[in-house]
Amino acid sequence: MSKVKEIYKLLIAESQAQAKWEIEVSQAVLKDRKRLAAVILMFLPALLLPSASAALPTILGGKHAYAPAFSTLEILEISVFVGLCAGLITGCIGAGGGFVITPALMSAGIQGILAVGTDMFHIFSKAIMGTVVHKKLGNVSVGLTIAFVIGSILGATCGGYINRAIYYANPVMSDAFISLVYVFLLGFLGFYALKDYLNLREVATTEKTHLFDGNGAETTTKLALKVQSIKLPPMIHFDENIVPGGRCVSAWPVCGVGFIVGLVCAIMGVGGGFLAFPLHVYVLGVSSFTTVGTNIFQIIFTAGYASITQYAVYGFVFYTLAMGLLVGSLAGIQIGALVTKVVRGYTIRGLYATAILAGFVNRLFALPEKLSDAGVISVDKMVASALNLIGIVIFFIIIGSFAGWVLLTFARNFRLLKEV
Repeated sequence: MSKVKEIYKLLIAESQAQAKWEIEVSQAVLKDRKRLAAVILMFLPALLLPSASAALPTILGGKHAYAPAFSTLEILEISVFVGLCAGLITGCIGAGGGFVITPALMSAGIQGILAVGTDMFHIFSKAIMGTVVHKKLGNVSVGLTIAFVIGSILGATCGGYINRAIYYANPVMSDAFISLVYVFLLGFLGFYALKDYLNLREVATTEKTHLFDGNGAETTTKLALKVQSIKLPPMIHFDENIVPGGRCVSAWPVCGVGFIVGLVCAIMGVGGGFLAFPLHVYVLGVSSFTTVGTNIFQIIFTAGYASITQYAVYGFVFYTLAMGLLVGSLAGIQIGALVTKVVRGYTIRGLYATAILAGFVNRLFALPEKLSDAGVISVDKMVASALNLIGIVIFFIIIGSFAGWVLLTFARNFRLLKEV
């Protein structure tokens, strides 16, 4: 098996683990009256804000927020719809659906940096409500978490600074930069997911599984052995319950990995787990079981720090959007998770590839117009605008159709699902 394919499988494993965490967070919130009441109280201001948006401070989406994102009822409805779609993808596919949120918000006219900051705040809001459920997902290593978070905070600081610096220099270039990052990430994941689906589509199965049944690579790579051979204090011991005697690594490489993840996390507006997982396994030699628990735990700190100190205090978090995303995703995740009980596993693989490629096409087709407006390339304005519009239409048709299919499947099998 090639290294690229192994990395892809690790990305899928992490995405699946994060989806499991989000599903359990959703269940914890919806089944707990206090948490549910907290969500309702958080959402009520968002529902009431549009009537007085002109007088609101920019941090809450006031009329003078980074255009065109001042609060309106339409903006709230869009955010709930986007959150619902992301939740349906997460619950049904069993893999993190957050990758569609920033592209969707940008396609709806939200400035890229505002979409990133808002998405991170939404992740943080969800994380703090489900802090108790992370223990079910794996073994949390306190030492690894502390060293990683120190590095991720430094990385998130740099990532936030880069995003803000590009935005202040050229707002259009900021959108192009964020779009370019998403094109590379979603292109890699999407085409490998499509290849994986095409290789397995003829193997019909009724197993109620998600994308990847393995736990990732458990063997220690040559690179990880070299990293673990660095005896620079302080040393961190981990995997005591996985390997006899456990494993040991210097805190400095862990901080370095955390820095990279925090940097990408702050630039893209995601939890960063898709990158943390392969780095933990291949570079640090941490078992996937320990990586899952530790990674979910660090998201709370990284997303919280980045969303508040790098975006919110500068006015790049849109409260109305964040609450709409939160409410929509909590509902969507539950519905999507139930639908997996009546959907074949190979179908889920195909849906995963399609959803990722929809985001890839969306940002790829937006690039010519963004780069042209930023003065980087010269493209006919009508052609660039047409490509951008095509990308938006394709994206929302695919994501909307997917959401409609999941909801229709849920409605058709409602009686059966009630008995499960």
